[in-house]
Amino acid sequence: MAETNESFLQNRTFDEIRVGDSAQLTRSLTVEDIQLFATISGDLNPTHVDPEFAHASQFRDVVGHSLWGGVLISAILGNEFPGPGTVYVSQSINFARPITAGDTLTVTVTAQEKSDKNHHIVFNCKAVNQDGTKVLDGRAEVAAPTEKIRRPRVSLPNITISDRETRYRRLLSLTAGLAPIPLAVAYPCDADSLLGPIQAAEAGLVRPILIGPNKKIRAIAEANGIDIKGVRIINVDSDHEAARAAVALCRDEGVEALMKGSQHTNHLMSAVVAKENGLRTERRISHVFLADVASYPRLLLITDAAVNIAPTLEEKADIIQNAIDLAKIMGVEEPKVAILAGVETINPRMPSTLEAAALCKMADRGQIRGGLLDGPLAFDNAVSPRAVQVKGIKSPVAGQADILAVPNLEAGNMIAKQLEYLAGALMGGIVLGARVPIVLTSRADTAQTRAVSCAIAQLIAHHHREAK
Repeated sequence: MAETNESFLQNRTFDEIRVGDSAQLTRSLTVEDIQLFATISGDLNPTHVDPEFAHASQFRDVVGHSLWGGVLISAILGNEFPGPGTVYVSQSINFARPITAGDTLTVTVTAQEKSDKNHHIVFNCKAVNQDGTKVLDGRAEVAAPTEKIRRPRVSLPNITISDRETRYRRLLSLTAGLAPIPLAVAYPCDADSLLGPIQAAEAGLVRPILIGPNKKIRAIAEANGIDIKGVRIINVDSDHEAARAAVALCRDEGVEALMKGSQHTNHLMSAVVAKENGLRTERRISHVFLADVASYPRLLLITDAAVNIAPTLEEKADIIQNAIDLAKIMGVEEPKVAILAGVETINPRMPSTLEAAALCKMADRGQIRGGLLDGPLAFDNAVSPRAVQVKGIKSPVAGQADILAVPNLEAGNMIAKQLEYLAGALMGGIVLGARVPIVLTSRADTAQTRAVSCAIAQLIAHHHREAK
């Protein structure tokens, strides 16, 4: 097989370059690029690595290191123009405007002066963003190679950044500027279920109301160093009473969200779905896992993996609609929904493939609104562009899904737990379709997961306020 330009580096010698010759490089800045640059350089300026600080700064968002653009100049000079054998002599750069994650820079270097005496070349350097606005300019001087060099292009290792703290703060920043909401916490009678809402309160997400045995809650707080001073506690003896009291607060007293404590899920949900005194609406109640996976470029919503065991076709339509509505609240303009099955083709012996096709047609007919649906899709086809390319799938959803609609609870729960425990995903969970959002966490969930779930509930509650 013949070699391509992508498989080797080849220079242009001093004699081959004329004044006025130029070369370009286009590169997009990602959050991971910012983190890697900070890690390598040790530059931890909070405008680059602290979303909360950055939102309050003049830039209103995390910005990239200015020298990242300068590194792109070095990449052009070292890789191709002049290329291998080039030795940097000097560089001067003027920075015109900041760059943020998502910006695409086009860097151009143009030969301005040549010196036959020492084979030095001076280049004018300029970078513009996707809008054509100048980001930086300057000059670079190099000692250019005098002999042709052609070398195989070295394959660099793939790097995946797993920074839970940064991803945690980035998720909480979705609620920046929103007032905390009242949250009824049913039976927070272990350390994690108590710490979660208190941590969320400290982050400005919620104003928790703790419902359960007063003495037990205070003892847990004291034993674990959890400050609950000033937090309202409603004293009830059992987890069943706590569930009913928490639901009543949401139904009758304007509390805007509900959170499960350390009791079993069915105890809380029995009170939620009670016909006379519950929180039911016309919409099917369903659960969504939010997964921030370091190796995937967008947030994943997985549904339903906690409430509906084997939903019918009509119930799946509601489940998907709930997830689409949540994604839009979180800022996804047109959520891409991958309806999962074992294969990407229709197989009459696999009911999940038939239901996936029916759900797509329901979306075509307006029975599911606001999202872009495709299915059936196997898991790899839903999240991997390479798998999509290899299998020749033509789809605007495949390889870039925002929502994974699973065939049943078992499949969804396995996917969510595998992402959390094997891929290090930062997780959150929320129940939708009731009068208020319900933070339905597992007893094994960390306080961090509970706080992320509270942030989602806060977003939903504020959306409901605006919709009234």
